[in-house]
Amino acid sequence: MRILLIEDSSQLRRSIAVGLAREGFVVDTADDGKKGLDLARSTDYDAIILDLMLPALDGLSLLRRLREEGRRTHVLILSARDTVENRVEGLHQGADDYLTKPFAFEELVARLRALIRRNYGVKTDTVSVGDIQVDFQKRVVNRDGKVLSLPPREYSLFEFLVLQRGRVVSRRMVEDHIYGMSCDVASNAVDSAICSLRKALDRPGEPSIIKTRRGMGYVIE
Repeated sequence: MRILLIEDSSQLRRSIAVGLAREGFVVDTADDGKKGLDLARSTDYDAIILDLMLPALDGLSLLRRLREEGRRTHVLILSARDTVENRVEGLHQGADDYLTKPFAFEELVARLRALIRRNYGVKTDTVSVGDIQVDFQKRVVNRDGKVLSLPPREYSLFEFLVLQRGRVVSRRMVEDHIYGMSCDVASNAVDSAICSLRKALDRPGEPSIIKTRRGMGYVIE
């Protein structure tokens, strides 16, 4: 999943970005509100983590502009402003969640995953696809009680396809959400990852879980 982190503290920004990358997220960052707004306008993020006290453009003004433009990306405010009035104002301006600093990183990840699940209409940590279970919190895939071994990139791709069940996912969508702009993606990277996933997930002689829609992309029905 692709996240935009808008935070002016270089140390905190780097720490959060590294931690989220270890959790399997693709993270783009901005150190001021104007850069953050430009990125939020140009890219389809799964969620945005937003500080309020930003240079160039403050967080609430940034959020207000996004909502006025009709952009519905889920936003988690991460701020040292910790009064009830601050939290209420942030939610009134269109934030989907509000976490105060200092914070536990585990809670940030949990809230972020919950927002992303909500974005795709999923309310639980575990989803079944046929006889396969995907645990979004533990980032594991099980079949008949046995864990299927998937490399991190292949797991992220399968998770994205599962969240998009019933919708055709194009190669461009996969590249944007799974690889991000900081990664130089080979022309056959998505096809190779799909092939690897099918080898890991499909049973011999049975139809593939992941269907190809020629000229369009891939879908889990």
